[in-house]
Amino acid sequence: MHDRTIRVTVDSGVIEGFTADGVHRWRSVPYARPPVGPLRLRAPQPVQPWPGVRYCHGFTYCAPQDRKYTLLGLGKFQPMSEDCLTLNVVAPANPSNEPLPVMFFIHGGGYILGSSATPIYDGAALARRGCVYVSVNYRLGALGCMDLSALSTPEHPIEDNLFLRDLVMALRWVRDNAAVFGGDPDNVTIFGESAGAHAVATLLATPAAKGLFAQAISESPASGMAGTPDVAAAFADDLVDALGAARKDGAAAVMSARPAELVDGLNRVMRRGMTEMRGAFVVGPTFDTEYLPEDPLRAMRDGTAHRVPLIVGTNADEGRLFTRFLQLLPMTEPAIDLLLADSDVELRDRITSAYPGYPSPSACIRLGGDFAFGTAAWQIASAHGQHAPTYVYRYDYAPRTFHLSGLGATHATELLAVFDIYRTRPGSLMTAVADRRSARRVSNDVQARWRAFSRTGSPGDGWPRYTADERAVMIFDRHSRLEHDPNADRRKAWEGFTLASS
Repeated sequence: MHDRTIRVTVDSGVIEGFTADGVHRWRSVPYARPPVGPLRLRAPQPVQPWPGVRYCHGFTYCAPQDRKYTLLGLGKFQPMSEDCLTLNVVAPANPSNEPLPVMFFIHGGGYILGSSATPIYDGAALARRGCVYVSVNYRLGALGCMDLSALSTPEHPIEDNLFLRDLVMALRWVRDNAAVFGGDPDNVTIFGESAGAHAVATLLATPAAKGLFAQAISESPASGMAGTPDVAAAFADDLVDALGAARKDGAAAVMSARPAELVDGLNRVMRRGMTEMRGAFVVGPTFDTEYLPEDPLRAMRDGTAHRVPLIVGTNADEGRLFTRFLQLLPMTEPAIDLLLADSDVELRDRITSAYPGYPSPSACIRLGGDFAFGTAAWQIASAHGQHAPTYVYRYDYAPRTFHLSGLGATHATELLAVFDIYRTRPGSLMTAVADRRSARRVSNDVQARWRAFSRTGSPGDGWPRYTADERAVMIFDRHSRLEHDPNADRRKAWEGFTLASS
């Protein structure tokens, strides 16, 4: 267990963590005031200093969400509260001669679920190899990732893009306090997976985030999650409706609803949103606003996004996870028909014919995975790559147990390599003895590349930048290799498709 305790002084007071397994850990350190009461649905406020010592040995609350997603272990659920604006720091126990790169992780979960306390995101393996690791909570769902600002009144002011403001506040905290933990505040790499990867891509286009990070890694960013104020306003009305309130009482209704009622209301709005295709997902950032002036992809294309080095990629079998859990993707023929309903016949045929055997189940799953994640990665790589060093990967590795279960290299499985899970006891149970060596080799490769990138902005030898001419893609597998424009036919098939046109 804990070898000893360790105290440091951050700008708001003294925090006590503990040392174990060669790293120092501080858990649930507040980076903003609790966004409760009148601060609900408002931009985060700086944390208030505390007297004495704040004990940061254990995890406190995660953001309100469906309770089933808060499982931390057998029969153990993390408590939920709006008072969730905290982060965790893991640093090597042996001091370094020079400041270490900071790796700042943003968890995924479709902007409706997740927590930085999830065991897989522990980060000790990364810290032991030479970085200060920070994982962050941000407001989720209706309380943070749904833009309800259209309901704002003088009596109940409501701001947009709250989760994005939370992340920027947390990055400012890192800039101000990283040195205390041995980190270099001028060398922060933001990285995230799924919705967290989408948040990373959005931060590239967020003016307030300028200068707060030096590199970015976007693992399986999602498509269709950024919307306009008009779309957000329509969803806000739907939420008021789901809460059983009149439109004119919308602000009062969302301010007084219990968190659980907002979670339930959002679930109802999302079920409706699945059948209506309004041009964006119910939750996610809103652009054409003061805080996020441009659609992130457009900002990258125009060169107005932050021109920092970027790694972006996807997994070989993204869609398969969603056949078992969170059935949110269009992966059946009727759902795909609905997705493509407003596209012209030529585009529709071009997309479906890029998936041999369509509408067989496996072709539908591949198409749904590409719609949700592939298109985002391809578009981000092309747009950002025109203005800043951009490196693209595809993660193909899956132990035999994953292939046998029909999951393959599905969504989120690269996290097992990034966080060195295959070397832990739970990870070793996922690999047959025959796969242990390959699982560790892939893990070493991914981590070495992420580590080099966090230090220098380049992921190391043999992985060239992605350009429109070459389209070099690093394939992580039992034997990693470089390919040029893999799945070119699928990439080209989606060109010109936008959700807004559907």
